[in-house]
Amino acid sequence: MSTASTNSCNKVSKEKLLREIQELEFVAVELTLYLDMYPTDKRAVCQYNMVSEKMNRLKTQYQMEFGPLYSFGEFPSKYPWEWVRTPWPWEL
Repeated sequence: MSTASTNSCNKVSKEKLLREIQELEFVAVELTLYLDMYPTDKRAVCQYNMVSEKMNRLKTQYQMEFGPLYSFGEFPSKYPWEWVRTPWPWEL
C-alpha cells in the first residue's frame, strides 16, 4: 500500500473517530441537561454513564493515535510540543 493510500486511510479513521467523539459529547451534554431536571431518572443516569465511559475510551484512543484534543490537561505532551503540530479539530 502506498504512503498516500495509507495516509488517506488514517485520515478517514481520524475523522471518523473525531466525529464519534463529537456525537458522544453532544449526547453527554443533552443527558446532563436532562438529569439537571430529572436527577432520579435511573435509566438516564445509566445512559449518561455508558456514554461517558465510551467517550473517554475514544478520547484516549484518539489522543494516543493522533495527538491531543485539547491544549491543556488530560494528557502529557510528547516532545516537541504536539498541540501546534496537528491540525485543529475543526480543520479536519
